[in-house]
Amino acid sequence: MADQDDPAGAGVLWGTPAPARRGPKPKHTLDGIAEAASAIADAEGLDAVTMQRVAQSLGTTKMALYRYVPGRADLDAVILDRALGAPPSTSGATWEHALTDWSRALYSRALERPWTVELAQRPHVPGPQELTWYERGLEATDGLSLTAGERLDLLALLSGHALSLVRQQARSSSPEEDLASQLGPVLAAHTARYPRAVAAFAEAGREGSRDDALLFGVRRILAGVAALLEERHHGAGD
Repeated sequence: MADQDDPAGAGVLWGTPAPARRGPKPKHTLDGIAEAASAIADAEGLDAVTMQRVAQSLGTTKMALYRYVPGRADLDAVILDRALGAPPSTSGATWEHALTDWSRALYSRALERPWTVELAQRPHVPGPQELTWYERGLEATDGLSLTAGERLDLLALLSGHALSLVRQQARSSSPEEDLASQLGPVLAAHTARYPRAVAAFAEAGREGSRDDALLFGVRRILAGVAALLEERHHGAGD
């Protein structure tokens, strides 16, 4: 089982592979185990993923899996890293475009497998792929008048915004449209009490501007950063 002092996933994702030994090849691989666990999560949700279920799907025993993955938390870290995959390149773009593409890619990747949102929010050591997302995001902010902490906070804001929308989108492909439909009879019966809500839902429907929260939020976050940079630029010139 995992060492209590070893954060989830650290040894499996970052440990040095054991040297090859004579004898029969290992029956399973970490990638194969991750694929089996991910398939269960895709079909039945994250709660269905247990060491026992993964072992059964591979035709082996739970104890046999511990040779490859010390425990469930380590398995979670592995399947999260595999699901995130590689981020888009940020080279050759303005920082605003690079971070917009970064946010959209993270949203799309997580939407393919919504269970990644829950795993990303659990305490864990970022794996190679997840850390590459950090690297690409930080690359986009190279040269900006931001502290290291502010650069990390910016990525936290963007990723938090994207992943929170994935959580909503996983339940409905058009949450705002669905809400407007559900509220329609209520608002029609209580127009005088909620005039602003009635007007906002109706106007958004006419404009076709519902369910665009991802880009709206990303643009507002980046506009705020741009305003901060402009303020610091003028302050430095005084």
